[in-house]
Amino acid sequence: MLEILMNAVQLLEFSRHGLLGNSAPLLASGEGALGLTLLIICLTAVIGLGVGEIRVFGIHLGIAGALFAGICVASIAKEFGMVADAQVLGLLREFGLILFVYTVGIQVGPGFFNSLRKQGLYLNLLSAAIVLTGALCAIAMSLLLKVDMAAMAGIFSGATTNTPSLGAAQEAIKSIAPLKSGLSAEVAALGYAVAYPFGIVGILVTMIGIRSFFKIDLGAESAALKRDAEETQNPVDRITLMVQNPSLEKVAIRQVPALLQMGVVFSRIRKAGATVVNPTTESTVLECGDVVVAVGKRSNLQEAKIIVGCESNEDLLHAPGEVTIRRLIVTENRVLGMELGQLALNQHFGVTVTRVLRSEIVLPATPDLSLQFGDILQVVGKENDINSAAKEVGNSVSALGSTNFLTVFIGIGIGVAIGSYPLQLPWMPAAVKLGLAGGPLLAAILLSWIGRIGPLVWYMPATANSALRELGIVLFLSCVGLKAGDKFFALLSNGEGLTWMLAGAVITLVPLLLVGVLAHLWLKVNYMHICGLLAGSMTDP
Repeated sequence: MLEILMNAVQLLEFSRHGLLGNSAPLLASGEGALGLTLLIICLTAVIGLGVGEIRVFGIHLGIAGALFAGICVASIAKEFGMVADAQVLGLLREFGLILFVYTVGIQVGPGFFNSLRKQGLYLNLLSAAIVLTGALCAIAMSLLLKVDMAAMAGIFSGATTNTPSLGAAQEAIKSIAPLKSGLSAEVAALGYAVAYPFGIVGILVTMIGIRSFFKIDLGAESAALKRDAEETQNPVDRITLMVQNPSLEKVAIRQVPALLQMGVVFSRIRKAGATVVNPTTESTVLECGDVVVAVGKRSNLQEAKIIVGCESNEDLLHAPGEVTIRRLIVTENRVLGMELGQLALNQHFGVTVTRVLRSEIVLPATPDLSLQFGDILQVVGKENDINSAAKEVGNSVSALGSTNFLTVFIGIGIGVAIGSYPLQLPWMPAAVKLGLAGGPLLAAILLSWIGRIGPLVWYMPATANSALRELGIVLFLSCVGLKAGDKFFALLSNGEGLTWMLAGAVITLVPLLLVGVLAHLWLKVNYMHICGLLAGSMTDP
């Protein structure tokens, strides 16, 4: 760490002489200001990412290291008479925030509304309880300790390790600052920096405390979680059946409505003569003694066994024949949003879709399942027929890995427009805006949930999403740290910083302990779920 800081000092000294000349005491504006400001930001990012990887007792700052690196670099740079250009810092800070929240929205959007259903509903309610209780604690601590509300907004963001909320708080402060001259967005950044370290530690302390106090058996909790997952997820499986139901004699597979309604698909069938044929053709009829491979949800397969006959020990997957299994990737824009029944690969190409993989989740191939970009179809059929079906759905690996920046900039533009629109609420003294944090986030969630509008597809590969998200958050935190650096150490030295730390600790611990204990004792939530709930509600990886 010391070596990194010494190299930073040498680099700043070189920058001062090279870019400004020996006589320039401060950096004000112009081309030199832009160059040195970018250099300082890059230096901050390098130091911050390096320091963020240093682990102490298994805990590390991660991306937040850029914030504290910015504070240190700003203080050192000031000693050498160099000040980063405020306008450049402001621009890159907002751009980084937009990139970060937009990519987060694109990532969570497709499953956002589904997460509110079933089990996700009560977990989301508990998470909301943690956030709201933390907000109430922030208001109470502001009144009790007489801490400025702008600073408390930053303390709340730091105590919950929630960077997007810091950006939202700064945007809100800017919108109401004309009404209250004492408010400052930089004060919020200081509060964030002061409260952030214990925000990380407090989450871990709470998890360990709940486990130790209630003597929770991690092995038993893990086994229970696995059993619950198998019962609730009803995973897609396959089973080999022998036709013994006389009522199915000479009946075409497509004319068995019960199987279609359950989403059970026959992927292979062995007729007399030990021949494995594709069961998707119109002429394929069932006969007693036929052996079929049925694919569907595990519970539905048991019902299918009752309808068809009995389970067979034969393995048709390795039987000789022309039928093969392949996976096809949906990348053709024309078929996006179509249902599997509309796509009708079986009627057009003689290929059967047995299951669909979407974001590592296996879905049954029901006729009403709508296709999304990146869906992986597991199909069964003859090689030539599968090749024809592949052209129909796209099956382009390069398209799956490419980023369409046209939709990225359209989405960001829509988000900025939404965030900039003033909303006049009757109980607010001034019009409020979602800002550059809320607008792009809302737009990204909605657009990625819709998936496609005309020729535009809102999809971003995981690698591109991760890269843009990390770039955005590093830019944002670096600039926030650089703007707050000259005041941070003065705040700690005058005693007010300790008061802020106390407020942050209360905001971190009280909601986590309250909801964590409630979830364990009253709601009987699995300890693994409680840990995920605490980490997720505090946006702490």
